[in-house]
Amino acid sequence: MRRKIPSTTALVCFEAAARHESFTKAAQELSLTQGAVCRQVGGLEEFLNVELFRRSRRGVKLTEAGLSYSRRVATQLDAVERDTLSVMGQQGANVIELALVPTFGTQWLLPRLKDFQRLHPEVTVNLTNRTRPFLFADTHFDAAIYFGDADWSGTQSHRLMGENPVPVCSPALLAGQASLSAEDLAQLPLLQQTTRPYAWRQWFNSLEMNVARDMTGPRYELFSMLAQAAMHEMGVALIPPFLIQHELGEGRLVIANPHALSSIKAYYLMIPERKVESASLRAFRDWLVAEAQRYAAQHKDQSGLLTP
Repeated sequence: MRRKIPSTTALVCFEAAARHESFTKAAQELSLTQGAVCRQVGGLEEFLNVELFRRSRRGVKLTEAGLSYSRRVATQLDAVERDTLSVMGQQGANVIELALVPTFGTQWLLPRLKDFQRLHPEVTVNLTNRTRPFLFADTHFDAAIYFGDADWSGTQSHRLMGENPVPVCSPALLAGQASLSAEDLAQLPLLQQTTRPYAWRQWFNSLEMNVARDMTGPRYELFSMLAQAAMHEMGVALIPPFLIQHELGEGRLVIANPHALSSIKAYYLMIPERKVESASLRAFRDWLVAEAQRYAAQHKDQSGLLTP
């Protein structure tokens, strides 16, 4: 059955005209004549039987239908362009599209990824930030690294490491003290992590403390944002030490209290069942699990801050 799809040229002309709200500027961008753009957009309107622009002496203006359609067309054209560039860049190479939580990716995985590339130069690993689970069938991802309980339907899970966050802050907040008591921390601004909304409550409860304001304070989606806020003396944050090794090593952040929050959740590599036989994914899985185990073994005596 023939698909009900307009010509690509018409869609490209429409997207450019919609973005500029000008046929003239669209023509300049696409190296076409204004008349060619007008004809393509007019043909698209005829194909859809929908008015996409209102024409006047002052120029053109998107209709509501045109605005809605332009947004969807732009998204799809971006996806086609991205996939085209990906295929052009692969030139026969094996590619892994990996979704992962951003701070783990930038602070832990990326510094080690060159080792995988050295061992497997035929495999390209592309990284995209995703903070929450999704349906693999609805995306182009081959695997994901996320923090949770491995309850992800239709996938095979591989545990990498625990988290065990500790309270950290700018050295200025310690006011010359080596550390702060839990009671002292309860009086400071508590920086919250969006995906760990109960973290401070769990930390205080693990010390048999009930703190009325344990869920108050500014919320940040990423640990990197929490770290920046803490370094700027905005409060104290619960962050896994392995995600802020540079900041701790350089003294921009300090551990305000050594008590670590234990969690049954962990970082996992999730591979959809339909992809488990992929040779490139198996190679990446074996390397990543071995790297996580090696890192955990090297840091196992750091006051229990990392659980293998």
